[in-house]
Amino acid sequence: MTDSEQDPLASLTAAAEAWMAQDPDPQTVQELRELLERTREEGQTGSAARQELADSFSGRLEFGTAGLRAALGPGPNRMNRVVVRHAAAGLARFLVAKVGTHGRPRAVVGYDARRNSDIFAQETAAIFTASGIETFLLPSALPTPVLAYAVRALECDGGVMVTASHNPPQDNGYKVYLGGRAVEKSGRGAQIVAPADEQIAAEIAAFDGLEGIALAEDGWTVLPASGEPDSIEDAYVDAVTALADPRHFPSRRLKIVLTPMHGVGGKTALNVLRRAGFEDVTLVEEQAEPDPTFPTVAFPNPEEPGALDLALELAERTDADIVLANDPDADRAAVAVKWPETGKWGMLRGDDVGALLGTHMADRLRAQADMDSANDAVDAVSGSTGFAGEVAGGAVPVFANSIVSSRLLGKIAERHGIAHVQTLTGFKWISRVPGLSYGYEEALGYCVAPDLVKDKDGISASLLVAEYAADSIAKGRDVRDELDELHLAHGIHATDQLSVRVGSLDLLGAMMHRLRENPPSSFGGSPVDSTLDLAEGSADLPPTDGLQYLTRDGSRVIIRPSGTEPKLKCYIEVVQPVDGADELPGMHDKVRGTLETIKEDISDALGL
Repeated sequence: MTDSEQDPLASLTAAAEAWMAQDPDPQTVQELRELLERTREEGQTGSAARQELADSFSGRLEFGTAGLRAALGPGPNRMNRVVVRHAAAGLARFLVAKVGTHGRPRAVVGYDARRNSDIFAQETAAIFTASGIETFLLPSALPTPVLAYAVRALECDGGVMVTASHNPPQDNGYKVYLGGRAVEKSGRGAQIVAPADEQIAAEIAAFDGLEGIALAEDGWTVLPASGEPDSIEDAYVDAVTALADPRHFPSRRLKIVLTPMHGVGGKTALNVLRRAGFEDVTLVEEQAEPDPTFPTVAFPNPEEPGALDLALELAERTDADIVLANDPDADRAAVAVKWPETGKWGMLRGDDVGALLGTHMADRLRAQADMDSANDAVDAVSGSTGFAGEVAGGAVPVFANSIVSSRLLGKIAERHGIAHVQTLTGFKWISRVPGLSYGYEEALGYCVAPDLVKDKDGISASLLVAEYAADSIAKGRDVRDELDELHLAHGIHATDQLSVRVGSLDLLGAMMHRLRENPPSSFGGSPVDSTLDLAEGSADLPPTDGLQYLTRDGSRVIIRPSGTEPKLKCYIEVVQPVDGADELPGMHDKVRGTLETIKEDISDALGL
């Protein structure tokens, strides 16, 4: 037995020294050297430095359907240039093997403004090029939807977006799309799913050190910047702007406060809104420019408490009609309005926005179908409440949302004669629904133009929210009135979440095991009528780790481990029928109380 096998610290030290010998980044080499020095000085098994060192070398960062996402730093369990080179080389091998017999593969690489995003993107482009892939690199830090658009617009077989989206400032990530000849038709331009993720992971695992990974010095194409001929960013802006339909929804009287939350979406979103006719847009100046430190927010996620405080304060000062917020890579959108009950500003839940956008998308489909019918393009739409005809091309439109999102969209779709599908969590599944016209998930993700971006897109979603809000105001209403109408028609669908953050991923498995061994018998005072173990799969859904409970009064609880963070996520929905508008305030109070009771029941079931 060697000394390193007898002494865990010696083993860690040997691994760290081997890493430093190959790491091309002097910054992470210096970070690792300092971490080793602190570990030796502290000398305790449980010291912070020792734990950090052990975690950094606890295994390789796992590549899955979310690609890669982790804190920046040295070691195989962090995001750094070594890990990214392995990922790029493995993905390149996959693309060459998948597409090479049909010609030279094509790929496009984008990046946001987080620390090292540009370096990770440039080295990915260099590795792709050296592997024989025709490679395009976005000209600057741009939103994720621009990269997703480029995958399809440039007819690429693969795409990489270097981003950690709304994660904390210390994180970065590596998001992979497939297109063209590398994937089946329904998945072209979408994020990867099994078995591609497993195949790519196997190619990545074949690399240990950096030997055999070549980087070209040039040969890839940097795409033209905005304002230059053939700019992909300008093409995206043109395509999204064209979604706004002044023939049917002409009003543009809307006072908007917009924040990109220190991310890369501000310029693009502002261009889209103004070019579509929404001139009265005020940016939150403190958050207008990209800044990887995200100085004004604790977490750069619109869902986090306090993240929209600056935007809401500005909306109050300027007497705005609506607040629109994008997360740092602009693939999500948040909406805030003034609550008439209190006169204070507050954010709408993702499920509320999903239902409102679903209603608007149905109205847009009807308006387009009516116009096409008048021109003898498609069959007529009959009735006053249903989208009963077929749209151009003979396909009935389809709405979709994830299983953890509200069931209200299904009722809206049924009312309008539109097909509805539930999927597993994530746009990698939603975007693959055949015939998709609109899809959303509760975590502020909306796909309103799947023919343009086969993923969630916070910029196009913000535009159509603005269109809907302006149309409502023109009718003497607002989005809260529209939401009340949905509740009167279908019952209040109130949703909430409970997230349990843990220190180790192993704890997530233990918590799920506890629930399976000791299932709860009721939630919110209503007995559990059915329990579905999502790990077993069904005819409609592939297997995934999660549990769904339905209670006698129609409440639903779904508990699942997060796919991107060390969290157990609990999704709650309470449904309450309403007989008349005068009942709404009291019923809203009732469901809020039930939601809080269910949260307490979940905590008890988890032993918290």
